[in-house]
Amino acid sequence: MAMVQGAVYDAVNAIDGGYQPYLLDGDSVGVGPEASFDAAISTAAHHVLVTLVPSDQVAGLDAAYEATLAAVTDGPNKDEGVAAGEAAAAAMILARTDDGFMAPFEFNIGPDPGDWRPVAPAALDPDAWVANLQPFIIESPDQFRSEGPNPLRSAEYTADFNEVKEIGALVSTTRTDDQTTAAIFWQAPPVALWNGVFRSLAVEHGLDLADAARLFAMTNLAAADGAVACWNDKYYWNFWRPMAAIREADTDDNPETEADPTWKPLFDPSTATVPPLGTPPFPDHPAGHGCVSGATLYAAHEFFGTDEVAFDVNSGRFPGEPRHFDGFSAAIQEIVDARVWGGIHFRTAVVQGAEIGNEVALWLSGHYFQPAPCQSQGPATDPIISPTDLVHLRSGSVG
Repeated sequence: MAMVQGAVYDAVNAIDGGYQPYLLDGDSVGVGPEASFDAAISTAAHHVLVTLVPSDQVAGLDAAYEATLAAVTDGPNKDEGVAAGEAAAAAMILARTDDGFMAPFEFNIGPDPGDWRPVAPAALDPDAWVANLQPFIIESPDQFRSEGPNPLRSAEYTADFNEVKEIGALVSTTRTDDQTTAAIFWQAPPVALWNGVFRSLAVEHGLDLADAARLFAMTNLAAADGAVACWNDKYYWNFWRPMAAIREADTDDNPETEADPTWKPLFDPSTATVPPLGTPPFPDHPAGHGCVSGATLYAAHEFFGTDEVAFDVNSGRFPGEPRHFDGFSAAIQEIVDARVWGGIHFRTAVVQGAEIGNEVALWLSGHYFQPAPCQSQGPATDPIISPTDLVHLRSGSVG
């Protein structure tokens, strides 16, 4: 999604010229302002996608592309739109060549208390390569190292431990029905959740094509680097998840944590859901949903210039039953809580994940997608998330 939306943005911006390019110098393409946006968008998206999808999906993409172009009036404007899309796709494909996609990854599975280990010997993270992927916007995968997990004997770890042990248990007596619903609702790919929201917001807010392309590029590029920074941090700290921590608490040298060898999280395969739930096969800290959703929503906050944007989120877990929010921070807060309610993360892991997401979005806002020099607006310099917001996330209260 980052590759597609980054290329679409550059193709549109080569025609519109209102903002700085991501990769493509629009002047080098030489297209006029009357060039076809539809031709540019479809060409950029198609040409990137066909390099990424399995070969049996290419024919379907080709047919959709041809159908789109057939609806565009032939002539110089169409030709220039195609040229803009081709140039943007070529720039993206070149930039991502040998970027570490699917590169081999060496796991470090430790035997000590606090060390992450897979739930089952064969349950290794298939996406661990993301930890070393060439970022899209930040300077390096380890640019935003988190503070790290709490020491096993600390009061903070004890509080996190006892919270998730109680409210995240499969048979919790304190988790409400709505908290159970929210936990399961958010167990869905963030890229699907948020792009659906932004499609709706683009229509509701009357965004033109140039602004819509910028919204999708900002949020998807931020999401991608939120994942890169997150996975790099995960395998740096290599911290165990609640299920291992609770079952093996008699080894953590903390007298305030009590082991329960039979403890199961809400996200246990016995919870009847489709697809089934389970403890993810990668380290706890930081939480991926916190990183990716945090980066996405803080980038959206920067785009709209306010947190107070109302929206509904739809999840494939509960078709036709959206959850409503009056602002981006409220959604981030529920995600923080939901990962604890599901029993798969300590609160600190999700909070620090959201902080990494904020850092990625702040970096993006300061270095990319600024108005072109002829525009009067200047780059944003204030932090997207305030220290007060972070206190709210840590405490579990909505900021």
